[in-house]
Amino acid sequence: MEILSWAIGVILFILSALHIYWIFGGRWGTTAAIPSSGGKPLFRPSAMSTGVVALLLALAAWLVLELGAIKPVLFSGALLRIGGWLLGAVFILRSIGDFRWVGFFKKTKGTVFARMDSLFFSPLCLILGVSILLIAVWR
Repeated sequence: MEILSWAIGVILFILSALHIYWIFGGRWGTTAAIPSSGGKPLFRPSAMSTGVVALLLALAAWLVLELGAIKPVLFSGALLRIGGWLLGAVFILRSIGDFRWVGFFKKTKGTVFARMDSLFFSPLCLILGVSILLIAVWR
């Protein structure tokens, strides 16, 4: 489980770093990262909201590392157990989606985001969620 914890932690830290890159004006991947309709994004995330996502992804990465790879220093044992289960559930629910714009069961097809979501984002969320639940079970 230690190797899986490191792998998931690194992936989450990379995703956090990508969000930080966007805060500082990076453009790579932005078209594919936001659902759109009629060629227009459904929303334009602010630097603050992108920063919050970056922080949450970094905390999730650290939680996963404490859950299965390193000695806990930030989270208590109870918070690790509950956090692991909740984090795994959040990623699995994200992979399922909202049945309209995101997830395996989305109705919107044909946009850049929809294609990337089907090929990468939803499968990644499912893998992250299941892996985090496995780590939590074996803790």
